[in-house]
Amino acid sequence: MAFKSDIILVTGSNGRIGTAVMKAMRARYDNVVGFDSNAEENPPEGCTRIAVDITDEASVGSGLDVLRAHHGPRVASVIHLAAYYSFEGTDDPRYESVTVNGTRRLLAGLRARFEVQQFVFSSTMLVHKPAEPGIFINEDWPIGPTWAYPASKVRTEEAIRAERGDVPAVMLRFAGVYNDRCQSPPLAHQMQRIYERQIESRLYSGSPSHGTSYVHMDDVVNAIVHAVERRADLPPEAAFLIGEPEALSYDELQHTFARLIHGESFDTIAVPGPVAKIGAWVEDKLLGQDPFIKPWMIDRAGDHYALDVSRAKAMMGWEPVHSLRRTIPKMVAALKADDIAFYRENGLTPAEWMLVNARERAREAGR
Repeated sequence: MAFKSDIILVTGSNGRIGTAVMKAMRARYDNVVGFDSNAEENPPEGCTRIAVDITDEASVGSGLDVLRAHHGPRVASVIHLAAYYSFEGTDDPRYESVTVNGTRRLLAGLRARFEVQQFVFSSTMLVHKPAEPGIFINEDWPIGPTWAYPASKVRTEEAIRAERGDVPAVMLRFAGVYNDRCQSPPLAHQMQRIYERQIESRLYSGSPSHGTSYVHMDDVVNAIVHAVERRADLPPEAAFLIGEPEALSYDELQHTFARLIHGESFDTIAVPGPVAKIGAWVEDKLLGQDPFIKPWMIDRAGDHYALDVSRAKAMMGWEPVHSLRRTIPKMVAALKADDIAFYRENGLTPAEWMLVNARERAREAGR
């Protein structure tokens, strides 16, 4: 039997998704607690945060002891978002220490101290092999990660299955996350290249007809809510793809962004992969420009992911409400309304002409 006072534990609770999930859960449960390495930031109203470093067994144990002492022994759901992520593409040891072994520590500590009704793991659609346009992959599509980040998620899913004991586990395999102000690095950098009319905005080394599924932040939170609310009805182990079935191609994104930003279309010029990799390497290693596009990304430029989310709809009652196609105009409107603020929110470096324009606007406003 579940009670509204049972604990909802959210790891990685300081992040954008973690904070949003805590707010959504607090509207439904009285006992919402976050674990994060930095607990100094104030949690959402009515929630609690505990400082926990999941790479350290003693820290995990101490945090769980505090959780039990102050909130009781019953956990309705653990929403495990904490993980390591980097666009560098290298097999960083933190994938193992944070994502894989951090999950093992957490799961072992929970099993030793609590009655746990559910463990929700934030995974990625990229655990699957890429497909071709026209194919919608489902949860039975072959596993085949193509770089370090999804490979770490595969290893973690395997660890959860092997070590969960009698704790029911749900793997939510998310598409790329965005919101109304973008906050998706691949999309934000594509917008930047077009907005600044960079030469790179017209070049592409992959197949322009290929694309990838995305999912709005609100739909991510809603999927997690559905997983928690339906936990009594789900099997002991379940995996769900969470994303929009439509995968906009690179070419369609290119033309859509260009039309909305500049009122014109940008043709895409195909660049052979080896040439593009040399250019990316020169920018990164010789010129020290730290470009977003790394040589390893060029190998992945032809990957295609379109999703069949019928299992999530049938078993959790979830399907996406938003769509990237309908949200792109909102992203562009945010960029045009205040390009400096948009860049800051999306971790982009403004071009010098943008800073000059911003200073001129400030002077005009002060007159």
